[in-house]
Amino acid sequence: MQDLRKYFKKTKAVDGINFTVREGEIFGLIGPNGAGKTTTLRIIATLLKPTSGEVKVMGHDVVSEPKIVRKLISYLPEEAGAYPQLKGIEYLRFMANFIGENEDAVREMVEFGAEISGLGERLHDKVKTYSKGMKRRLLVARTLMVKPKVAILDEPTSGLDIIHSFHIRNMLKDFSKKFNTTIIVSSHNMLEIEYICDRVAIIHKGKIVAEGAPRELKDEMNASNLEEVFMRKVMAHA
Repeated sequence: MQDLRKYFKKTKAVDGINFTVREGEIFGLIGPNGAGKTTTLRIIATLLKPTSGEVKVMGHDVVSEPKIVRKLISYLPEEAGAYPQLKGIEYLRFMANFIGENEDAVREMVEFGAEISGLGERLHDKVKTYSKGMKRRLLVARTLMVKPKVAILDEPTSGLDIIHSFHIRNMLKDFSKKFNTTIIVSSHNMLEIEYICDRVAIIHKGKIVAEGAPRELKDEMNASNLEEVFMRKVMAHA
């Protein structure tokens, strides 16, 4: 990503940011509300076009080669939902049918999605009976069951209890390690980001104000945790 900018009329949502995500790592994008995180993720996911700058996914430009990029990625928005009248397993099958080239491929995706969701027999209940945490686990499983080269997740554990958050965090770590999948994740939970991410970038007012491994950033700021680093960096650029 080079000199990425996205303006909405007079609002500079993203104002000239640069960062590179390495293959197979979990990269965290963190910042206050309105900092430009979701806009950046949507551009990477080819849902928004940048005002200027360049974004490439595995060498493919998100503007000039969006169809190729979409075959490489899987994206989970913060406010994503599932069809409430479908059973969990039916939802996974419905989504797999859009991607699978044949019935065998669809079946393999659904079986894998069911396994990593950890929902067990509840997959045979309708989604409308699920808790928020169960729905999110289903959606994360849907995102990963296609085994993307790059998974993009916006606030994957927002509003979830400890049990469901724990499951999703470990699902992401295990998946990235097993399949060498690059994961880009946005979250307001600094402890979560510190736990799962190899490197992070802090974005504030559309600009990157810090980037590096959590341990490196803590050492640099003489901080005991990533939350302290976050607060100091944001306040310094207020």
